[in-house]
Amino acid sequence: MDDILLLDAIERYKKGEMTAQERTFFEEMRKNNPDIDQMAVEHTFFLNELERLGDRKSYKHTLDEVENTLVNEGIIAKKQLKGKAKVVYLWNRYRRTITVAACIAVIVSISTATIVSMYSENKQASELTPLVDNKIKIIEAKVDDIKDQLENATVSTPIKPKFAANFRATGFLIDGNGFIATNAHVINNAKNLVVENKKGDQFIAIPVYVNKATDLAILKVTDTSFKKINALPYSIPRASAELGEQIFTLGYPKEEVVYGEGYLSAKSGYSGDTTSYQISISVNPGNSGGPVINKNGEVIGIISSKETNADGVVFAIKSKNIYKALEEIKTSESIKLPSVATIKGLDRVHQIKKIEDCVFMVKGN
Repeated sequence: MDDILLLDAIERYKKGEMTAQERTFFEEMRKNNPDIDQMAVEHTFFLNELERLGDRKSYKHTLDEVENTLVNEGIIAKKQLKGKAKVVYLWNRYRRTITVAACIAVIVSISTATIVSMYSENKQASELTPLVDNKIKIIEAKVDDIKDQLENATVSTPIKPKFAANFRATGFLIDGNGFIATNAHVINNAKNLVVENKKGDQFIAIPVYVNKATDLAILKVTDTSFKKINALPYSIPRASAELGEQIFTLGYPKEEVVYGEGYLSAKSGYSGDTTSYQISISVNPGNSGGPVINKNGEVIGIISSKETNADGVVFAIKSKNIYKALEEIKTSESIKLPSVATIKGLDRVHQIKKIEDCVFMVKGN
């Protein structure tokens, strides 16, 4: 479910605006999906904090009105209410009202503590206890931000809405100006495309080349907010890779970049396909379009598929297919492939740090 729709559903649930059928369906979703239940707890806590802030501002406003009324009616003088004297006078005069307000504050505090306790227990049950503090800090940061907005009455900059996608795959830059290689089957029948970097920034993209025979596609980022990368850290060779060569890949089988390593197990792909390699590596749905890189920082292929009934048998398009693609589109687009690998000789950790900024999640609908 889209995050915006989910937050709306949580608010409707909290306010009792759901039908009986919707309420039952939503409760089942929370039971069966820990992530949705986590978001429901967090957002409920956030809404309660907002209400608590509103109550405090309303109570302060009420005290100010009482003071102004007493002054205007001549019952008290403005100068009589200073420092501690003001507090003592209002307490004695409106003890009952203040007591009721205090009771409300206690109830709110107890409710908040209960929510935090339930939230902590839920995290421990799912073995994600270390995340509890971080999430609460995030919620508190959100509350502080809302407080600042209310008190300063500032207008925030509009936030670019997240793209509602039907699928997720991988792509990587072949030119720092925003040209990204992925699989043809990834973007098949997609009407809208975005690419997302590791920070979660999304950019609109369009296909400029699609070849179903080689399962290769090249996208162009058209979003003006995209910042080009002057020099890509890896190179893309024309030569074939060697049997047994150690390789690794970065991709998006989940909502964060994932590393995998293996070796080249055959120089041809499925049923002897000479446009592909067979590699031994662990991949999952979402890895399609990810770069296959050797220890020298050369992109030798692009992950495309795996054999259904064989464990670890994966196929990758050979990088030389990218050169063939450029020959076909050179009249319409100016693409310059990287020829020097600046990560050659670095240890794997530092290689990954330089590469991951060039690997994107590809989403579409």
